[in-house]
Amino acid sequence: MKLATLFVLLTFGVLLAGCSTPPASRAVTYQDVNSTGVVSGVGVESQDITSVTDVMVKDILATPEVVKREKAARVILDEAHFQNESSQRINKNLLVDRLRINLQRAAKGKLQFVSRESAGMVAEERELKRQGMTDTGTIGLTKAQAGADYRLIGRINSLDARSASTGSVERYTQITFELIDLENSLSIWSNIYEFKKGGQDDAIYR
Repeated sequence: MKLATLFVLLTFGVLLAGCSTPPASRAVTYQDVNSTGVVSGVGVESQDITSVTDVMVKDILATPEVVKREKAARVILDEAHFQNESSQRINKNLLVDRLRINLQRAAKGKLQFVSRESAGMVAEERELKRQGMTDTGTIGLTKAQAGADYRLIGRINSLDARSASTGSVERYTQITFELIDLENSLSIWSNIYEFKKGGQDDAIYR
């Protein structure tokens, strides 16, 4: 008798669960990348990425050693030497790609950018041209791939604190950049961007 009653209760519970109405979903909307979004936390977010890269573009273009040269300086700007030592998972390309693209647009030919990421692809095409399997294109042949004068390096660091009693979280984030002379290793430009956020953080960064 007890087993029969238990079976009836379980069946009734399953039926109720199946008939329950799921919570209404919120419509997805576009948001301004320069503002705090619907989901926000203490980590690096879109508005921080746009702010830091805008500041760095202006500062680099205001540095005479970089832009006021007889020949346009060649720069490598990718994530290879940009380190994330913070407590947050972050795609470093979000920072370096936006910085490189906006800097290239704003420099108007005062800087040239060398793509080390494309070195293998370029080497393959150069070999095809020299073997006669393709023509030389419209640029013609060069002695070698382009060398660079400077390389951007950088680092993301953070310092976290959490209240054991309230669960509130604070995070201090520090993002540093440097341009290194690839011939003599001198640092010809550097800058730092830092901010601190606090609150009841429940955002998950991926």
